[in-house]
Amino acid sequence: MSSESNIERDHVPTVPLTTLPEQHPAVFAESFNTGSPDALARVYEADAVFVPRPGVRTTGAALEAANADFLALGLPISVRTRHTYTVDDIALLIVDWVIDGPGPDGKRLRMEGTATDVARRGPDGLWRYLIDNPFGTARPPVEAGGAG
Repeated sequence: MSSESNIERDHVPTVPLTTLPEQHPAVFAESFNTGSPDALARVYEADAVFVPRPGVRTTGAALEAANADFLALGLPISVRTRHTYTVDDIALLIVDWVIDGPGPDGKRLRMEGTATDVARRGPDGLWRYLIDNPFGTARPPVEAGGAG
């Protein structure tokens, strides 16, 4: 095996993080669209929370596994930052997003939502997600037999 193929295989795509909070969702999308879990992990704080579906909170390895499920769809994400509200080193981001294309079974898959996210500026001046809540204010599904 040539060293070139090892370099290519071991190369993790990197996307530069941003010093502007309103650009962080675009950095997230670019990182997501590399398909690399390692590239995507860079846009999060070490103690970040990810909400992969309404009412479910993940951190650490569970956050990475939940994101891997989205990456496994093999579809790009597009984002549009609707609002950014910043106080000091914290930003609230309201972001419209869409994942659309042929799913693993060949049938069209479309997921979309409006995220309610919180980002924090680190000591290096770069923004990362502290809370990534892609489904925003969507309610968790009602359990069978539960109040409706």
